[in-house]
Amino acid sequence: MHDIIIIGAGPAGLTAALYALRAGKTALILEKSNFGGQMTYSPKIENFPGTAQISGNELAEQLIDQVISHGADIEPEEVTGIEDLGGTKKVITTSGSHEGKAVIIAAGVKHRLTEAEGEEKFLGEGISFCAVCDGDFYSGKEVAVIGGGNSALQEAVLLSEKCKKVTLVQNLPYFTGEKRLLDVLRERKNVEYITGSTVRRFEGEGKLSSVVIADESGSETALSVDGVFVAIGLIPSNEIFASVCGLDDRGYFDSGEDCKTKTSGIFVAGDCRRKSIRQITTACADGSVAALAACNFIDLS
Repeated sequence: MHDIIIIGAGPAGLTAALYALRAGKTALILEKSNFGGQMTYSPKIENFPGTAQISGNELAEQLIDQVISHGADIEPEEVTGIEDLGGTKKVITTSGSHEGKAVIIAAGVKHRLTEAEGEEKFLGEGISFCAVCDGDFYSGKEVAVIGGGNSALQEAVLLSEKCKKVTLVQNLPYFTGEKRLLDVLRERKNVEYITGSTVRRFEGEGKLSSVVIADESGSETALSVDGVFVAIGLIPSNEIFASVCGLDDRGYFDSGEDCKTKTSGIFVAGDCRRKSIRQITTACADGSVAALAACNFIDLS
């Protein structure tokens, strides 16, 4: 029996564990794959307070070491569901089950990938997902943005302020983002547009140097780039928790800044809940809020 079971070992989950442990609670962290979450794809992080520059992997290692030093239990298990037993909660995994007094779900999201050849090879080594996080590394360089919705257009706007050239690549014959964003981009002389084309492969020796796209006829073109920003959507994986946590129409947990859910004793934190800003700092903030709420719930139960 643990006081708090935390699902996910990204910045939200690890911060939640830290706050819970410092409040004198026992904590079990369950993570199915990537300890550290999406930040491990960032080779350099320069917007984390108090740290001039650090890689995502280094920051993840520091957070993991910190929570272990405070007594956290960590298990590499995939969660398949949660049962509300009233006084306690049962978290079911592919290896068995665990029981706790409260649960914090910090399952994060996955970036939707193009699934083109070479993509996995260059993740974090030329392929990025966040212009706010990584845009400065491409100042004065040439980049491509894959996508045509609001996220892609917003990325392109930010990058056009720093980069020598930004090429937007959209698979549809038109952009689906807001007109106001397109109007802003069309005033920028360093932005080019390619529609009706899909990514075939990413190429480079040691580092990314080009992205090969194909039009509707199958004709291929190689774009010479220093980096690529993939902005074709995020994928939450919250369906397995729908019975105990409400979801919005996009599949995110329908929970506000208090990180509470419709089930007493179950809380959510980080990118998996509905929110307008998804950054490491906002995930950490959620982790602290959810942990203190969970501690308060246990103390008053």
